Amino acid sequence: MQSSQSLTLDTATGWLNGAKHLPSENHNARPNAEISLLVMHNISLPPGQFGTGMVEALFTNQLPIDAHPYFTDLEGLKVSAHFFISREGAITQFVSCKDRAWHAGISEFMHRKNCNDFSLGIELEGVDDQAYSDAQYQSLNQLVNELTKHYPLITPDRICGHSDIAPERKTDPGPAFIWQRLQAKHLGERS
Repeated sequence: MQSSQSLTLDTATGWLNGAKHLPSENHNARPNAEISLLVMHNISLPPGQFGTGMVEALFTNQLPIDAHPYFTDLEGLKVSAHFFISREGAITQFVSCKDRAWHAGISEFMHRKNCNDFSLGIELEGVDDQAYSDAQYQSLNQLVNELTKHYPLITPDRICGHSDIAPERKTDPGPAFIWQRLQAKHLGERS
């Protein structure tokens, strides 16, 4: 389990020390926007299967389309997130925090569109209706604590699910995600 390691953000590069780095081409430069939103997602590939390495393959444009029938719908898809937390709590970073990862899609938060412009995206390995692991919550809290230390505009009311910013398209992180378990010390209580 990676969650016992120290996580420190290198603010000059936007890369997290203590995480595995697997750079994705699926990003671009942020517009002049301060990071002020944290978006929680879930993903598993194939859906409901964990530890396959296929999420990493998707985010790095190496998904073997012939490996599973579900993957044909993903052919040519260019997506990424800043971070991915496995069921074991291991954190992988795909995009520098300084860059715009392609995780939110068509989205809006507090009447502001294009959430990728001003957000960081965290993918949890999982599905909407299956409990997330203790190791994931432990790593998530460490990660959120480190990110909010450096991005103080990410306040408790600016941490949301993909379903909050794209409610007609997305349902993640789903009812299985227990928001009360998100207790990084810089956050206090989420209502």
